[in-house]
Amino acid sequence: MVAEAEVMHQAPVPVLEVQYHRRATTKGVDDVVGMSAPAPAEVGVGVGVEVEVEVEVAVEVPRMGLEQPDVAPSLSTDMIQQFVPNIRSGSFADIGPRRYMEDEHIRIDDLSAHLGSMLVCPLPSAFYGVFDGHGGPDAAAYMKRHAMRFLFEESEFPQASQVDEVYLESVESCVRRAFLQADLALADDLDISRSSGTTALTALVFGRQLVVANTGDCRAVLCRKGVAMEMSCDHRANHVEERERVAASGGYIEDGYLNGVLSVTRALGDWDMKAPGASASAALIAEPEFRRATLGEDDEFLVMGCDGIWDVMTSQHAVSLVRRGLRQHDDPARCARELVMEAKRLDTADNLTVVVVCFAPEMGWPFTPQQQQQEELPARPRSCKKGLSTEALCSLRSWLDTDHR
Repeated sequence: MVAEAEVMHQAPVPVLEVQYHRRATTKGVDDVVGMSAPAPAEVGVGVGVEVEVEVEVAVEVPRMGLEQPDVAPSLSTDMIQQFVPNIRSGSFADIGPRRYMEDEHIRIDDLSAHLGSMLVCPLPSAFYGVFDGHGGPDAAAYMKRHAMRFLFEESEFPQASQVDEVYLESVESCVRRAFLQADLALADDLDISRSSGTTALTALVFGRQLVVANTGDCRAVLCRKGVAMEMSCDHRANHVEERERVAASGGYIEDGYLNGVLSVTRALGDWDMKAPGASASAALIAEPEFRRATLGEDDEFLVMGCDGIWDVMTSQHAVSLVRRGLRQHDDPARCARELVMEAKRLDTADNLTVVVVCFAPEMGWPFTPQQQQQEELPARPRSCKKGLSTEALCSLRSWLDTDHR
């Protein structure tokens, strides 16, 4: 699926409207202190009377939090044609609350330099992969070791210096073959348990083209001008199309699990659940789904994460968190760690892996005053209450009585 393009204009940030309300009460005294009272720091010390003052401040601010915007901004043709991604990335992985780590990932920012003369492709080029294992770490570890071989050595990866539709279709065909070959290889490797499997999420960048392939429930999310655009589909039993496909294949869903066993409906490996020579008509398949995007100036970064992230937060939450981090310190590796720590704070129950791929050369400060105001504003209206000391309020009453009657 290719993202559509249209021109969007960002509305100016509204001006803050602030109202202050002060109220003072004293036990045994019925006087009300009005708005003309001085600030507490300007009041001297007086005699002791048991009193209480509340100061309420209401601030109306625009919604700048982690909510899903109603409209996703997209790109003009001129912006897309002029844009060249400046690729840099960072990653972080954590075992989480599990006893064993079953995640693996690959991060290559310069694919052409990595493969040398083996690959002729449009520049810049990059490759990323996230593999979330289950039934032990064997299948995910196998994919980390052999993914490059399956993709670029044994699948006749297309060679070209320019990107067109024919080239992109050839790339997708090659990636699909690599996924299916890797699935069969897991069945043939006697050192890997037949109950071990893994999801597979890969992202390829060639020039301005982003191609994402997914099998399982890892997820890739593109940040376009602050808006989360999902670049993959979670292959789980709660997805309507997957449920229908499983039912048509003769499988079943029980308590949210495929055949009552597996939480995903697509995976590599898991040959104890696949028949020899399993095809696309089986309940559990390794077939990847593809999504594409043509990158432009509004495309800031890509987040790739295992399901331990998405179990506890939305795509927009993750994008907003990473975007704020990049604007504060411009470090994608640190952003990946911050996203993992947020998932742990939200009590995820799984291993955690995040890859953050930036397409802009720099996202840190300084920005325009308007952009900086957007980042520094609180996410919602706040109200605060503070109390004055007994002595301060007595002096305040004395000041009002003597000078302003």
